[in-house]
Amino acid sequence: MVKTKGDGISAARGTNEIRKIKVELDFTPNALSSVLYTQGNTTILVCVTKAPSLPRWFPRDSQKGWVHAEYSLLPGSTNTRFRRERSGAKGRTQEIERLVARSLRGAIDLEALGPIALTIDCDVLNADGGTRCASITAACIAMRLAVRRLISSGDCLPIEMRATKEDLKNGWSAPLLSDEEKIAHENTVIVNDVAAISVGIVDDQIWTDLDYILDSNADVDMNVVMTSDGEFVEVQGTGEEATYSRSQLDDLLDSATSAIIQLHVLQKEILSSK
Repeated sequence: MVKTKGDGISAARGTNEIRKIKVELDFTPNALSSVLYTQGNTTILVCVTKAPSLPRWFPRDSQKGWVHAEYSLLPGSTNTRFRRERSGAKGRTQEIERLVARSLRGAIDLEALGPIALTIDCDVLNADGGTRCASITAACIAMRLAVRRLISSGDCLPIEMRATKEDLKNGWSAPLLSDEEKIAHENTVIVNDVAAISVGIVDDQIWTDLDYILDSNADVDMNVVMTSDGEFVEVQGTGEEATYSRSQLDDLLDSATSAIIQLHVLQKEILSSK
């Protein structure tokens, strides 16, 4: 039970607890990989597809890959119908798409990926706060699973094993990697996992993983994106209704870091048997 500002805030979880997370892999079987990710009442469907070619602006014969992300709120994801952006992504949507893509590219070695373009679609089925953060966490799971499958199929190979033009002319076949080689190459391509969380100050308390009501009542809110080696991709904090001190900033970052470490553990556990 959460109360609005003026009555004080209370909830069925601790201020430093992440909302309950549920993950279903391969929710849509046609995609290279897909993840149905629920965090509290926020639900994201992430699908990864392999593009037929690299972007047009890439240098010819590039051996480097690319990761592009798209994000959308479905019409029924919010209390009032969210209109489809038929003429293209608008300001907020573009901002989130760029953040998701930057975050994922912060986790992947594009040269090790090779000349492969991945499109990662994040569709919000139900929005209850933290949609951009949940999209990043879920998209990383889906991206790692997609890369794992590309390695298994022979589409993503170590640089020294890739075909030359002459090899292709002579009927080249992709070499088979051992299980150990597959794991090693996956960890070369995806150097780190990446995850994100929202934190904020509500009624002078630090809260982790803000739902819509907490976010609406926050005096300060912040989105934090981190890689699994402890590096930051983005820290975006705003004093919505109040300023905040350096000490409070440190507390917010400590709370975010602790939560993201838990998310990285979850990401690994989800794919450990896949």
